[in-house]
Amino acid sequence: MSNLDTAPAELTCRSAADRAHARGSALEPREVPLGGPRGMTVRRTLPQRTRSLIGAWCFVDHYGPDDVATTGGMRVPGHPHTGLQTVSWLFDGVIEHRDTVGSHALVRPGEVNLMTAGSGIAHSEFSTPETTSLHGVQLWVALPDEHRFTEPAFEHHAPSPVDADGARVLVFLGSLLGETSPVETFTPLLGAEISLRPGQRLVLDVDPGFEHGVLVDSGHVTAAGVPGAAGQLLHSPPGADRLVLDAAPDAPARLLLLGGQPLRERIVMWWNFIGRTHEEIVEYRERWQQARRGESPAFGPFPEQWQHTLPAPELPNARLRQRG
Repeated sequence: MSNLDTAPAELTCRSAADRAHARGSALEPREVPLGGPRGMTVRRTLPQRTRSLIGAWCFVDHYGPDDVATTGGMRVPGHPHTGLQTVSWLFDGVIEHRDTVGSHALVRPGEVNLMTAGSGIAHSEFSTPETTSLHGVQLWVALPDEHRFTEPAFEHHAPSPVDADGARVLVFLGSLLGETSPVETFTPLLGAEISLRPGQRLVLDVDPGFEHGVLVDSGHVTAAGVPGAAGQLLHSPPGADRLVLDAAPDAPARLLLLGGQPLRERIVMWWNFIGRTHEEIVEYRERWQQARRGESPAFGPFPEQWQHTLPAPELPNARLRQRG
């Protein structure tokens, strides 16, 4: 999914040292409207001023459940990405995906679609006509410097549920509870959906080199001693080899567990691009505008079904700064 902000802020990452010494915390979402007055509103917890990255996870949009008859559903025309991977995960509804490497796929609940932008890709996402309710997340992963110009690609995987003392777990990236996803990532990552019974405690063995984020979708959850409600992202720094999750006793809870080794690199993230310098972002933007006019083969051939693509916003007057 695109970052549809018409005036996207410059997004920077905190230093690895700052992250390593930070205590666990609850990150509050901010509401971001997408697609005009009838468009969806998403709850964005990454990036924000106090924290821009958890591992290599750099973007977390949480949306729904939305009545498609009211919001119009997801309607995101062709738009570009560079230097990242997009991870699409649904709880309800179906989204149709097309991209410029020839992929045409449906995003369904409990099945992960991962798109590697690498050197440059464009894609579109529209909820299907049969979808009445839409509920899910859109996640981005920053590619490390040595792999950020890799060839663009698309993968799909439907993980099998794992029972963990009554908790239902779907591991869509990385390894957890003896399950390993076959989906390729370029830094060590973890992604899993976990559904807990009311009052359940789940103790997970995790990599102590990872930092973790727990996105609470429903119910109330305490993660590593930090309580959180629906919409919040609970951060746990590296160092622990166990992660304790507790659901409140009054209702079941559902969450996404995101983890990874801290990305110890300096990046620039603006609109739908990740680069390393201001000049790179300027170049990516110009390539996209040229591709939209049919003047450049950058980002690959557009699907014939595309009647419209998103123009890039205007760059800010100030230079985009590299942080990290």
